Amino acid sequence: MSGHTAINAPGALIQEGKAILGIEFGSTRIKASLISSDSTPLAAGSYEWENQLVNGIWTYDLDEVWKGTAGCYASLVKNVREQYGVELRSVAALGFSGMMHGYIVLDRAGKLLTPFRTWRNNITGEACDTLTPLFNFAIPQRWSIAHLYQSILENQDHVGKIDYLTTLAGYVHYRLTGKRVMGIGEASGMFPIDPNTGTYDQRMVDQFDALVAPKGYPWKLKQILPQVLVAGDRAGELTPEGAKLLDPSGKLQSGIPLCPPEGDAGTGMV
Repeated sequence: MSGHTAINAPGALIQEGKAILGIEFGSTRIKASLISSDSTPLAAGSYEWENQLVNGIWTYDLDEVWKGTAGCYASLVKNVREQYGVELRSVAALGFSGMMHGYIVLDRAGKLLTPFRTWRNNITGEACDTLTPLFNFAIPQRWSIAHLYQSILENQDHVGKIDYLTTLAGYVHYRLTGKRVMGIGEASGMFPIDPNTGTYDQRMVDQFDALVAPKGYPWKLKQILPQVLVAGDRAGELTPEGAKLLDPSGKLQSGIPLCPPEGDAGTGMV
């Protein structure tokens, strides 16, 4: 009898919505991990995908992002059902992480302005050659600020229409919660962070704004970057629309609290 109870304890935890869900967007696989509050693994799901080289840019189509997200979640739901005989309808907390850096820019209506540029693209050398000495801080080619400034140097039409600049994890979080926020680890791969303030380095922000001021763009840098949060900060809740993106079947409940989206520097080692 005691053995029977032990086997079903995780199922009861899941059924009561007390498990915790993390989803990681890796370069070749989207992975979901369902755990208990003491970090015991309970169930897992996955979805395989691959980036594409399109017009010289390594990218993922955003439709594939949502197909993969839903597919990964469905795989997790199936694993829960097979292991415990229960339906996954809610969790105690939810979080996303993904491949760091890159460039996703949206207009005011939330429309993608140019194809998602992943961390694999080494096309921002000219931008880095300017930003590194300007900031007196090494800016790698994969960083979001390098992609932004390279687009400016090339006079790309979309730059003046930017309302939000983010990464893959930040984009998914934004669509699921409506919140333009990011964990400090992920944010540090977009723009340099001041360790004393825990947010973007203001001196460098001012230097960048002055550098691009002659272009007359309708934005300042901090207006288009996500707000920086740290572990433990509440980063929004899953909206009804977000729940439907994650689970098109409609069984997943909205209102689940989310942690700040993070990069794979930490999650990739788990």
